[in-house]
Amino acid sequence: MSSETHDVVSWQGTGRKTVRGYVYGLVLSLLFTFLAFDIVTNHSLSNAAIFVSLAILAITQLIAQVTFFLRLNNSPEGKWNLMPFIFILVIITVLVAGTLWIMYNLHFNMLH
Repeated sequence: MSSETHDVVSWQGTGRKTVRGYVYGLVLSLLFTFLAFDIVTNHSLSNAAIFVSLAILAITQLIAQVTFFLRLNNSPEGKWNLMPFIFILVIITVLVAGTLWIMYNLHFNMLH
């Protein structure tokens, strides 16, 4: 018997899928979630620092989940999945920025 029979391994699409990779992703996701929860509940930082730290934790959690669960990487198969993901991020950024710009202009024009 080879060692791969004891470890759950699959080669579908974006590279090697192992239980170890999923466990690392789960542990990192839980760590970032509990850190964010702790920062908010203890009020150990100023309001501006809380917003910045939550944004940083959200981005790092997104990176961890994309890396470990979606396996978007530099492999040839991973790059095919990376391009639509980047396109979706660009579309979401345009939508959010446009919405904020419109709401700011509406607020400004209503008060002046």
